Amino acid sequence: MKKYFQSKSFVIGFSIICFYVLFMLVGLFYLPYDPDFPDAAEKFAPISFRHLLGTDHLGRDVFSRILVGTRISFAIGFSVMVSGCTIGLLLGAASGYFGGWLDVLIQKLISVQMSFPGILLALMLIAVFGTDMWITVSALCFMSVPRFTRISRASFMKHKNSLFVKSAQARGAGHLRIMLFHILPNIVPELLVTCSLSFALAILSESGLSYLGLGIQPPTPSFGRMLNDAQRFIFRNPIGVLIPAFFLTALVTAFNLLGDGISEAGGRSGI
Repeated sequence: MKKYFQSKSFVIGFSIICFYVLFMLVGLFYLPYDPDFPDAAEKFAPISFRHLLGTDHLGRDVFSRILVGTRISFAIGFSVMVSGCTIGLLLGAASGYFGGWLDVLIQKLISVQMSFPGILLALMLIAVFGTDMWITVSALCFMSVPRFTRISRASFMKHKNSLFVKSAQARGAGHLRIMLFHILPNIVPELLVTCSLSFALAILSESGLSYLGLGIQPPTPSFGRMLNDAQRFIFRNPIGVLIPAFFLTALVTAFNLLGDGISEAGGRSGI
């Protein structure tokens, strides 16, 4: 970790993400108000000690909704990242290491998927299967697989003929052992960069779908959903748009900076 913390991008991104994690943990144990409870008497309440970030057009506490929205964004980003990395790594490893007809088949399937714009593919899946939260997550997972598959394939192709792999084969190591214990540790930096970028893209895509009314459905709070609700009252209550936009932008930027820092550290260490 020492080489990572020598990168300013990594330090800034890591610090912001730590703040969000603490912010999310607070929301698990403490919510000032019910985030879904409307209160007509408190509609468009300004920022105060009673409502730290004010209220929306239905009188719901914005701070409580941001707490829950952060939790949802992290849950979706983590689910998409883990699913995409697991499936993409398995496909990419098999494609890059074994090659032949398996490589051709997997790459043809990935090329077909990538021929459709990701957001349109997600919209199609949501239109067919509905707007449930898990449908949204599944669509975003499906979108993230090609990125991990191509990174994994290129890395396994690069290392499968290396001297340390030849040495392991000479000692009688099997394919699975070589892939797990000899090649995989050498591609971790590339996977970490891809994971951070995939996390950010998943959050941004979910917010975009929710903004269009096709992602997280009301009354569940989401950054995109909150932007959609607040845009109608932008001139009456501009802070209602600025707050979720700021939290969304800061979160996506943090993961992008984290990925940049990992990439910089990897370049300095010769990875």
